[in-house]
Amino acid sequence: MTATMNGNGVQPHEEKVPHTPLDAEDDVDDGEEDGVPEAGAGGDSKKKKKKKKPKKKKATEQQSEPPRVGLSKLFPDGNYPEGELHEYKDDNAYRTTSEEKRYIERTIMQDPEQTYNNIRKGAEVHRQVRQYARKVIKPGMSMIDIAETIENGTRALVEENGLEAGVGFPTGLSVNNCAAHYSPNSGDTKVLQNGDVLKVDFGVHVKGRILDSAFTLNFDPTYEKLIEAVQAATNTGVREAGIDVRLGELAGYIQETMESYEVEINGKLVPVKPIENLSGHSINPYQIHAGKSVCLVKNNDQTKMEEGEYFAIETFGSTGRGRVIESGEVSHYAKVVDAPNVPLRLTSAKSLLKSINKNFGTLPWCRRYLERTGESRYLLALNHLVSQGVVQDYPPLCDAPGAMTAQFEHTILLRPTRKEIVSRGDDY
Repeated sequence: MTATMNGNGVQPHEEKVPHTPLDAEDDVDDGEEDGVPEAGAGGDSKKKKKKKKPKKKKATEQQSEPPRVGLSKLFPDGNYPEGELHEYKDDNAYRTTSEEKRYIERTIMQDPEQTYNNIRKGAEVHRQVRQYARKVIKPGMSMIDIAETIENGTRALVEENGLEAGVGFPTGLSVNNCAAHYSPNSGDTKVLQNGDVLKVDFGVHVKGRILDSAFTLNFDPTYEKLIEAVQAATNTGVREAGIDVRLGELAGYIQETMESYEVEINGKLVPVKPIENLSGHSINPYQIHAGKSVCLVKNNDQTKMEEGEYFAIETFGSTGRGRVIESGEVSHYAKVVDAPNVPLRLTSAKSLLKSINKNFGTLPWCRRYLERTGESRYLLALNHLVSQGVVQDYPPLCDAPGAMTAQFEHTILLRPTRKEIVSRGDDY
């Protein structure tokens, strides 16, 4: 989801391993890398590594438009496409061929609670829904229509089932100087305008494994360099992230990329600034912010990324001051993971908490989602839960008026053998 608030050049080509298309042919060779003789200097032959090809699978059905076909029908064997794979560097390069690490991965895939297939299913849902959303979102659409376009597709494709599978968090549709945590509440009449810069941030979860990814849309070329800067910064973060990487150093790489860009506005060059008090984050089952932060400005955080963790690499850039404050009507909420067991004096608050536990657990939600469960006239009870520290509210986060902000985000898995950018697709 969106970012955590905290106190504190040219990108190399990355080779992609594409996700499986829905009309892919039958399986191709999926063996280990093998040697192919290649003539060298002096007539010697040396071995050239043959790249491992991703296993393709044939879908039994095609996706509809708008997307409504559940993924179990498109992937009946229950195996979902890998994301983009990257080998680890330096001291971790051995992991790719390590038999011990391969064994650990096989064990994970056999454990129904740990299998990567859950997050890969969420990733495939996200890819298909966002590719449709990028085609249909246009100026003149209301924010509620945009949110429901995304959420209806997500629920259908993931085959929503209580806390087993569904929407991962509220659909973020923050516009212009608002960087994060805006989703329309019921009755919101806001309409997307031609000059708007729209951040689209939505998530999918399967058995609590949350896929978190975001992109930015604009309809006026003025801010294309801003968007390019933020996408490049996210790609830098994805490329440099890995096991044993220190979070403070990773932030420095992101900052350097972001600050290498400028935007021309009314004939004046304006630097792109990373938003210093927003960050990416580690993700745990049913917990979108798991404790580790990937900041956007270099700092002294010596915390390391570790094997088995997964992170939302999320960057925000701004043409303004590069710092956000809370501003506007709240839409986002979540039950606190270690919420205190406090006596609630309002009967309505007790009832609302039961509904939250049943429908969302510790996953984030918004007011529209509460109403979808049948709740009404709940604001007094909700405010009581917030005041008692049981529920956390997340107001919109905004830079100075007149500034423009952009966001890109990918979810990465730090597998024992390789880094997997689970959410990568053909669109970004």
